[in-house]
Amino acid sequence: MKPAKVFPILESLKNYNGSLFRSDLSAGLTVAVMLIPQGMAYAMIAGLPPIYGLYASVIPILVYALLGTSRQLAVGPVAMVSLLTASSVSMLAESGTDQYIMLAITLALLVGIIQFLLGIFRLGFLVSFLSHPVISGFTSAAALIIGFSQLKHLLGIAIPRSHYVHEILIEAFRQIGETNIYSLLTGVAGILIIIFLKRIHKSFPSQLVAVIFGILAVRLFSLESRGVSVVGDIPAGLPEFGMPLFEISVLQSLMPAALAIALVSFMESIAVAKAIQARHKDYKLDSNQELIALGMANIAGSFFKSYPVTGGFSRTAVNDQAGARTTLASLISVFGIVLTLFFFTNLFYFLPNAILASVIMVAVFGLIDYKEALHLWHSDRKDFTMLLVSFIATLFLGIEQGIAIGVLLSLAILVFNTSRPHIAVLGKIPGSSIYRNIERFDNVIEDESLLILRFDGRLYFANCEYFKEKLDLLYAKKADSLKAIIISGESINAIDSSAIHMLKDLHKDYKNKNIRLIFTGLIGPVRDALKRSGLVDKLGNNAFFINVNEAVEDINGNGDKNRDFEQYTMQSNY
Repeated sequence: MKPAKVFPILESLKNYNGSLFRSDLSAGLTVAVMLIPQGMAYAMIAGLPPIYGLYASVIPILVYALLGTSRQLAVGPVAMVSLLTASSVSMLAESGTDQYIMLAITLALLVGIIQFLLGIFRLGFLVSFLSHPVISGFTSAAALIIGFSQLKHLLGIAIPRSHYVHEILIEAFRQIGETNIYSLLTGVAGILIIIFLKRIHKSFPSQLVAVIFGILAVRLFSLESRGVSVVGDIPAGLPEFGMPLFEISVLQSLMPAALAIALVSFMESIAVAKAIQARHKDYKLDSNQELIALGMANIAGSFFKSYPVTGGFSRTAVNDQAGARTTLASLISVFGIVLTLFFFTNLFYFLPNAILASVIMVAVFGLIDYKEALHLWHSDRKDFTMLLVSFIATLFLGIEQGIAIGVLLSLAILVFNTSRPHIAVLGKIPGSSIYRNIERFDNVIEDESLLILRFDGRLYFANCEYFKEKLDLLYAKKADSLKAIIISGESINAIDSSAIHMLKDLHKDYKNKNIRLIFTGLIGPVRDALKRSGLVDKLGNNAFFINVNEAVEDINGNGDKNRDFEQYTMQSNY
């Protein structure tokens, strides 16, 4: 295997020059400045001390930069994964305790192993079972949960940790009279600063400006003595090497959450990576290599105090806008984080938690996708229902339950759609040999002695009874005059043994009624299956045609009497 296949960064550095380095340098430093407050804030969502957000921004980013195929993806702590981490680990330990921290780190190891194995066995397609409407509903609900969970820091009140919006709001209203006005003003000021500066320029380090404002406000006005909670001591230096937990009982407890995080985080990462790559034609994304890269990032990070990470939307967009051309930009971001860990952690002692809450709230409320809901309401009510169910389930039943219901709903819709495929009755367009759906074309002519059907989908065990029921209903309308049933099979992409048994029964029934059963336009794999099953021999050589018009000509006595199935196979070799 070529080294560049294992380490895609080598490919991107082949023609590297000073101009590219300047672009990467600008982007790397910009993302580092953005990542410092974001990482600390997202660690709080995960129920971890803020320093763990910086720890999660060192080794994982370094590993992804070497192994990832996206040149702009900014890996690190993100709001969604942080919330999923908190919702799963808080069931096993008290937030902020050593046990809790160790479980979060172990969770990163499990997530990494799952993603790595999915990549090695090329199973990235599994994320397809999370449909876009389900993800949109889940993401919007999770954004609300994350945002409202920060009310305790914004209002300066003690709201018990919860992953249910209604519980958070009820408790917030109950304690609204105890609001610390200084915390509220500081947090609101932080929100306004971030929003205002973002409107000036998206890549402007607005969050860092809010952090600086918060620290200065605490120092100048002694806000800590007025009840404004601050981050406090942050240990300096790089994260030390340590072993995650390897107790079987712990791993079993974390496994369901690890699987959910592995899939959701990869889906978030690959979605933003594809969106950015569409604007850059100088490289290709490899979804399975992305799984391997994210998996190794989480595995390596877990040995250096990192909790689960993935590619983030906002930082990736900023990284791209700031000029990132290769993953060297991510290595520069790591360098910025390392400098902060060594020399500047003491500067964050007076950083108010209300400011970190403002960073989180602005970031996550932007993930509420109300435009998609409105679009689906007007264009696809079925998908809108999926979005709504996923949204409500996540909001009121919990994060993991919301994901589980979303996956089951996606699978249920998939099974329903394939078990009820579209079936069209065809008629002839006057003056031509073309046959079209009689419900979509006003001028088509339907021959009352023929029933011509087009089945749009795979014919298999889940829908063969539906096919038979529809055919029986249509037959009943023409029973007295019907000479033949023609099944246009261009859209039948596969057939299984259950469907073949059903066709044999149909042939037997209609033969007793002196009605021919004819197939047209069948693709090669379907013809092969019919041949192996013996159905071709039962139907006879003259029951297969290239197209509907040829079959109709044969029924009307104008066809080639000497043609057979083998001849049909040679003429339609596809």
